[in-house]
Amino acid sequence: MSPLARIAHTFTPRFAEFAFEPGFTAAVDQHVAELRDRLGTAGPAAGLTPAAPDPADLTDYALGFLDALDDLDWREPPGHDYAVCRLTAITWLVHHHDLLPPPATP
Repeated sequence: MSPLARIAHTFTPRFAEFAFEPGFTAAVDQHVAELRDRLGTAGPAAGLTPAAPDPADLTDYALGFLDALDDLDWREPPGHDYAVCRLTAITWLVHHHDLLPPPATP
């Protein structure tokens, strides 16, 4: 499983919290904006819609972020810390821009 698929699989369930955690929703939105700036996709692709991040660049960023979390021996908390917000933002970008390849058919 690719790093983006692994992150998306783990953090997609957090989207359900958007309905009743407006602070979490706002924090994830800020992380999405920061990731767009960091990855150079903050400008509009067409009209007012921001461009999709390059999947390779997002993967590289995600791998570095996961490595840093491993160095800290981070474990996902029940609440929302910086890492949960950042990983949920990565997941949002993956889903919003359909960055995962379709599942292989047997």
